[in-house]
Amino acid sequence: MEQIPITKQGYAVLKKELERLKTIERPENIKAIEVARAHGDLSENAEYHAAKERQSFLEGRIGEMGYKLGNARIIDPATVPKDTVRFASKVLVENLDSQEEIEYMIVGADEADIKKGKISVSSPLGSALIGKQPGDEAILQAPGGKRVYEIIDIL
Repeated sequence: MEQIPITKQGYAVLKKELERLKTIERPENIKAIEVARAHGDLSENAEYHAAKERQSFLEGRIGEMGYKLGNARIIDPATVPKDTVRFASKVLVENLDSQEEIEYMIVGADEADIKKGKISVSSPLGSALIGKQPGDEAILQAPGGKRVYEIIDIL
């Protein structure tokens, strides 16, 4: 089975979201289907079709989240070695074009939030940083052209 790396915080957020989907969203959607069904002819009932579509989405999301949580490999950022950039590393980089220093944490796709400095391990920058050490350069091809980042420190 595929193991999915995730931080403790990310695991807790996914678990809370799954619980919300199961206990709030799913029951609300079931009620919406019942109400729409009571309106009669289902073949032309837009409310019914929308509710059924929502049900399909919810069940898919519940299944996806259940799979991820069931196959999660929780990684504590405090235990991650600081010799090379890897999943759950906090890294200080300098954009060599703008001379701007930025701190990022490498996380899974579900945890990524650029506003909070969390980038996905599978993003172009995340992929370019993985395996690098302080002093190394990470080069990535962005839509606006080539960007070069120097790894200043692994925090």
